[in-house]
Amino acid sequence: MANPRNQKPGWLVTRVENALRRAYATIRVEPDDYLLQLRMAHRLPVQSYDGLFTLPIEELDVVAQQAIRAGMKMAAAEGAGFGLGGFLTVVPDISVLSAITMRTIQKLSLIYGFQFNTDEEVAELWIAAASAAGVDISRELLEKTVLKKFIQAVIRRIATQMSAEMAEKMVARVIPIASSVVGATLNYYFVRAWGRRAVVHFRQKHLAERERRKQQQILLPAAPSEIR
Repeated sequence: MANPRNQKPGWLVTRVENALRRAYATIRVEPDDYLLQLRMAHRLPVQSYDGLFTLPIEELDVVAQQAIRAGMKMAAAEGAGFGLGGFLTVVPDISVLSAITMRTIQKLSLIYGFQFNTDEEVAELWIAAASAAGVDISRELLEKTVLKKFIQAVIRRIATQMSAEMAEKMVARVIPIASSVVGATLNYYFVRAWGRRAVVHFRQKHLAERERRKQQQILLPAAPSEIR
């Protein structure tokens, strides 16, 4: 059995990068469907994502934490299942964990009112994913780079950070029986850490957008009937 420490440095990064791309392309959260879930399952009284900016942010925080906990539970169950196979199941584990993580980040984006329908919004989503990974992406880089190339560069940065976190997990997976518990635990805390960092990013962005809208409302000219 090959020792993961002896693999080429780029092997894991490439695996994670490909997994992230597939996760976003194949099982992305559909904003319209998720808005319905927010209204029905979480009883948020909104008709559109703009409505989320009128709700108490503490209410959004509660929903965000529920989304993170759901992702954590799924990741733990996935880690325990694949962990039974030891190192042989590392690659599928990476794919599923990437999918769970990206879906959780997408849900958090939507909870705080930010969709990802346009290229610019997709770029913003990947910036948030980078923030969740603990990677600082310069806004100046986005402004100076073609969007497609920018997104590719961000995904590579995320994959590099994510693979570093997964390297220790791979070593622990060499012993199949023990790796089931280890896999569940590491996956659980992996999603929790990324989710919490993503919440900080989206919450700050949400508050900034609220302030922008407030200032915009103040600067709006008075209606003709109000002008004397």
